[in-house]
Amino acid sequence: MGVEPENTLRSFVAAERAGLDAVELDLHLSKDGALVVMHDADVDRTTDGSGPVADHTLAELRALDAGLGERVPVFEEVLAAVSVPLQAEIKDVQAARALAAVMLERDLVERVEVSSFHDEAIVEIARLVPGVRTALIASRYDGLGIVERAVAVGAATVCLNLRRLTLEIVEEARRHGLRIIGWVVNTPTSCGWSGPSDWTARPPTVRRSGTPAGSRREPQPRGLTSSSNSRSSRCGMPKRSSP
Repeated sequence: MGVEPENTLRSFVAAERAGLDAVELDLHLSKDGALVVMHDADVDRTTDGSGPVADHTLAELRALDAGLGERVPVFEEVLAAVSVPLQAEIKDVQAARALAAVMLERDLVERVEVSSFHDEAIVEIARLVPGVRTALIASRYDGLGIVERAVAVGAATVCLNLRRLTLEIVEEARRHGLRIIGWVVNTPTSCGWSGPSDWTARPPTVRRSGTPAGSRREPQPRGLTSSSNSRSSRCGMPKRSSP
């Protein structure tokens, strides 16, 4: 656990109160088709239950303790709990279709950006939701390949582990007009990253780590917070794992 139990309403509210610009979350489908907010495909690591999310109904997932008495939330509850923009990570085409239905019904194109490790999921959400902003996440280091893939699927953003982010990739991404997000940054030292956006699971650490006023670079809130405890960093968030 970073500051709060990951992927819970408590963690999202804490992130908004800390002044973060946006919140990143992960979506899986329950057995009965609900958009459940959880990073892992299994409930074992973050709850007192066991087994795949997809093998549980929403009612069964609600009965689990997600940490400090928090319940496993659904996407619609997060929309109501915070007012900041959201980045929703989807794991497959089925989740893309379920998310698209909610986005269209609630007119969320401006508020929700959709990310994924999977090219086909990005293509599907873009097909179903005209104008949606999408981000392709790199699961492994393939050099400029991540930029080529992002351009091919029409993503506006590329997301990379900071340890894999090179000047060559940044320059190529910018040449194609792509935004860059580095992940994850959970320590003051990591906040030396000066990209346009970054992910963090530790908002207080990020807020305390800005450059003092009067120096060359003024401190500013870092872009996104993630409530996941298993990812790598962009200025303040834990290690990100591929799906």
